[in-house]
Amino acid sequence: MFDFLDSGQYDLLEAFWVTVQLTVYSAIGSLIWGTLLAAMRVGPVPMMRAFGTGYVNVVRNTPLTVVIVACSLALNQTLGFSLGAEDFKDIGFRLAVLGLVAYTGTFVCEALRSGINTVPVGQAEAARALGLSFSQVLTLVVLPQAFRSVVAPLANVLIALTKNTTVAAAIGVAEASLLMKEMIENEADAIFAVFSVFAFGFIVLTLPTGLLLGWVAKRVAVKR
Repeated sequence: MFDFLDSGQYDLLEAFWVTVQLTVYSAIGSLIWGTLLAAMRVGPVPMMRAFGTGYVNVVRNTPLTVVIVACSLALNQTLGFSLGAEDFKDIGFRLAVLGLVAYTGTFVCEALRSGINTVPVGQAEAARALGLSFSQVLTLVVLPQAFRSVVAPLANVLIALTKNTTVAAAIGVAEASLLMKEMIENEADAIFAVFSVFAFGFIVLTLPTGLLLGWVAKRVAVKR
């Protein structure tokens, strides 16, 4: 039933390694971008609040496939941006990471903003009374508590990001779902086995992450 795994024709480990790389790079970028968006949305500058709100509402409600394909068509094929890469493989990978960051950052922003809302207003007011600036209040007082409050929601975003990396196949990134498509075409008599292999692979990637971050969320939860 699983004879196709022994043929040497398919490199499953390499495909899932690309998926892991997409997830890690996109997660780091999304955390940074989402934090900046959250800071904009709660900031005192009206223009920045308007940008953050508009960006989150537009991008979050746009299909991820559209976002990633738009990055490829607009940045690479139209404007000629290669993001420092030289061959098609690296360009596609970096564009996929960019699209995933642009999209997932909106969900990180909303999760983090909900965490900011759990921080008592009196703490921010006390910090301002001590003479701290908005950026100091945000980074020293509010964000540390907000992150502790939203570990579980961020874990859900990370799991969703891991599964969303399959959309990178739309611009030719050789990750797991692109290999699965090839195997389904070539192994028509073992479609169930192919699906089972890739389903198991994604479970291996996501289940330990959810369990670990769930444990972390309980350990660092703010006691109110």
